[in-house]
Amino acid sequence: MSVEQVHGVIELPEGSWWDWDVVAWDRGQFRLAADHDLTYHHALELVFTAPAFVSCAASFQDPRFRAPTSEEVATVTDRLGDTPPVLVAFEADAGGAEPVSCLIAADRLDIVQETVLRYWREDVAPDQRFAPWVRPGR
Repeated sequence: MSVEQVHGVIELPEGSWWDWDVVAWDRGQFRLAADHDLTYHHALELVFTAPAFVSCAASFQDPRFRAPTSEEVATVTDRLGDTPPVLVAFEADAGGAEPVSCLIAADRLDIVQETVLRYWREDVAPDQRFAPWVRPGR
């Protein structure tokens, strides 16, 4: 599912998306992965294309997606010089006493649902792929 314009609450597909972490982050993309447990695989990714602003914990649990506040929109717009096409906000448990607020601005958001293995195995099904760090024999 692709989202070209969002400043509201994103809707995730049905599933148990409790455990989250950052699986890729470079100039072209910021990628969050989710599942009920990230030990062996993940089955959901939020792929932000051309991330312009990211304020997010590296790993977190149980995010509560919400519409960005007017202050958050103003802050990002002031920093970037324009309102981004995609602005996603959420609160999550990052292990501290209080939830952390996260904010991500990008050109585009794709919600990808497929099994991504976090360990090497020889017998990969056609509908599976490996996380970026997985290599043969590791």
